[in-house]
Amino acid sequence: MGEGPRFDVLGWGAVAVDDLIYVDRHPAPDTKVIVQEELRQGGGLTATALVAVARLGGRAAYAGVLGDDELSRYTVRELEREGVDCSLVLRRQGAGPIHARVIVDRSTGGRCILANRSRCVERPLEEITEALIRFGRILFVDSIAAMSGLYGAKLARALGVPVVADIEHTHEAARALAETVDHLIINQEVAAALTGQGDPAEAVRALAGGGHYTCAVVTAGARGAWYSIRGGPVGHQKAFSVPVVDTTGCGDVFHGTYALCLARGLPLPEAICYASAAAALKATRPGGREGIPTWEALVRFLRAEGLEMAAVLR
Repeated sequence: MGEGPRFDVLGWGAVAVDDLIYVDRHPAPDTKVIVQEELRQGGGLTATALVAVARLGGRAAYAGVLGDDELSRYTVRELEREGVDCSLVLRRQGAGPIHARVIVDRSTGGRCILANRSRCVERPLEEITEALIRFGRILFVDSIAAMSGLYGAKLARALGVPVVADIEHTHEAARALAETVDHLIINQEVAAALTGQGDPAEAVRALAGGGHYTCAVVTAGARGAWYSIRGGPVGHQKAFSVPVVDTTGCGDVFHGTYALCLARGLPLPEAICYASAAAALKATRPGGREGIPTWEALVRFLRAEGLEMAAVLR
C-alpha cells in the first residue's frame, strides 16, 4: 500500500433503486390522485453520497453487497456511469438494493418514501480487512448497514482513517455506530432522539460535550446546519435559498460533499458550507441525483452568493 489510498472516499451501506412518482399534491387518506410523471433513478444514503463525490471530481468506491438480479445490475450500471468504482462489490445470491417508491409533492418539493429493504445484505465482517479500509482516504458508512459499519469504523479509527457517517435510525446498532465515528452528520429528528434536545444548536452542544467527535453536525433543512468542531463553540451554516423542486437525496449529497472536502483537506467550516450549497443545488432538480453539481458549478454558485473560498480541491 506504499502508493497510498486508491480512493478519496470508500463506502458501503444503503444503495437503492428509487421509482419516483410525481403528484401535484401529496394524497390525503382515502383519496385518489393523478400521477403526473414517473421516473427511475439510483438512490440510497451511501450510494448517492458516493455519486456526489464522483460528480464533484473525487474518486469514490462502493464496497457493499448486491445480487445478480435486474435491480442489482441497474444499480451497478448507474454507479459506474457516474464514475463510482464497483470492483469491490460482493455478489451474493438473493441480495439486492433497497427498492423505494418515492411520492414527490410538486407543490412543496417534499416527499414520502416507501422503502423495501428485505433483500439488503451487509458486508460480512471477515470481508472487512485492513487492506480494504486502506483503499480510502475516508470511510463512509450509514445506519442501514450498522453492524458492518460499526466493525469497519472501529478498524478505520485504529488505522487512522477518518470515518464519516450518515445515521437515520436510532436502534441499538445505529446508536453504537453514531458513538464510534469521527464525523457525525445527522438531521434534527435523529439528533433529538439521540440527545433529548429538540433545538439543533442544543443537540450539537450535547453531542460535542462527549469530546470524541472531530466534527458533529445537525442539519435542519431550510433553517441550515449547526456544528461543533472538536467540541468547540457551536457554529451555524445558513441554508441557501433556491427554488425547491425535490428534496430527495439532499442529505446524501450533503454527506458526500463533506466527505470529499475532508478527504482533500479543506477546513471543516468550508466543507460544511460547500456541503450546504451542493445540497441546495440538488434540490433544484427532480430525483436524488440529477441535481448534484459539478465542482465548477458549485464554485460558481457560491461566488454568485458572494462567497469566495478554495476554487480547486487539491
